Amino acid sequence: MSLDGKVIEETGLGKYIGEPDRLCLPILGSLQPSALSPELNAQLYLSMQEEDGTDCRYEPRNILKKILNQLHANNYFPVMAAELEFYLFSPQNQADTCIENQCFDIDAPNNYQQVLDEVEKAALLQSIEITAIVAESSPGQYELNLQHSHDILKLCDQINALKRIVKQVARKHDLTACFMAKPNLAKAGSGMHFHMSMLNQYHENIFSSEEEKDELAAKLLSAISGLIELMPASMAILAPNINSYRRFKIGHHVPLEANWDTNNRNVAIRIPCSDIQNQRLEYRVAGADCNPYLVTATILAGVSYGLSHKLPLPKPAHLLKFQDEHILLANNQPEALKIFKGSLILKGYLGADFVEHWYTVKQAEYQNIYSQMTEAEQHWDI
Repeated sequence: MSLDGKVIEETGLGKYIGEPDRLCLPILGSLQPSALSPELNAQLYLSMQEEDGTDCRYEPRNILKKILNQLHANNYFPVMAAELEFYLFSPQNQADTCIENQCFDIDAPNNYQQVLDEVEKAALLQSIEITAIVAESSPGQYELNLQHSHDILKLCDQINALKRIVKQVARKHDLTACFMAKPNLAKAGSGMHFHMSMLNQYHENIFSSEEEKDELAAKLLSAISGLIELMPASMAILAPNINSYRRFKIGHHVPLEANWDTNNRNVAIRIPCSDIQNQRLEYRVAGADCNPYLVTATILAGVSYGLSHKLPLPKPAHLLKFQDEHILLANNQPEALKIFKGSLILKGYLGADFVEHWYTVKQAEYQNIYSQMTEAEQHWDI
């Protein structure tokens, strides 16, 4: 289905096959009280099956589960945490009415303190642990930090649930919560960042270096090389909508290249300051409008590919010169979709059927938007 809930007939999965029903089974452990009416309602996640009883190959959660199983079979056990950015504003007073920067403003959360408190309480009812709520750079923009987890599927479930909670609580207060990647061209976009370390079967962090403090672990560098290798082809997942590409502009700590560095928020893969035991990477490309299952699936695919192949590692960003190779990321949806469709590596991880399906749906969405006359065109005096 498209963003506006319409069936994309080009997929061949709608009227062409009679829109058949499929069996959906409950996901164990997903039953939770509804956040805003826990005494009356509950919510339960379901997973669709194919006719032969196997997992539905188009379901993002199943794709992530398959990649996790592959990693676990090789004694790799990822630990991940998420940072989710969004805007709060009233329908009559949208985010573009203020110009001041609220980053690190200790009073900024007070503007919506009751809303943010209710979000945190509602999240706890569903066992979602928010470790921090941070005022971001633009007025009305906030970031929710989720506790790191060994259960990556559950982490993604919680991201989806948290988005719903934020929207419900905001609506209760006559506000709008917006997870669009770039709701305002003059303000910072909203991202979905993931921090990740990797354990082995002995619960040791293989991203931690046993060498000198300034040396990065070989496994961490291998993971980075795989992530950079697959990043250009992954953009169709990391920036899934036509609006997503408006976020990739200079000046708001958004990566424009497939690159990496230490303690640098302008790059795609950042190595945060940390003690040796807690060494990790931060993947900063995805927008807040992304599907968390697919984002983590592409991240883990890149890490898996890097750990299983000897790939060249580009220089860290601060050492790159103008004449060095720069791996630019697609800045528009058609280009991203073309690269995505042609990636044999991603087809191997995500499934060829899914890649074709995603391409078809997103191409149809783009054509639907492109076929509409913009307001600017209507005012041209030609």
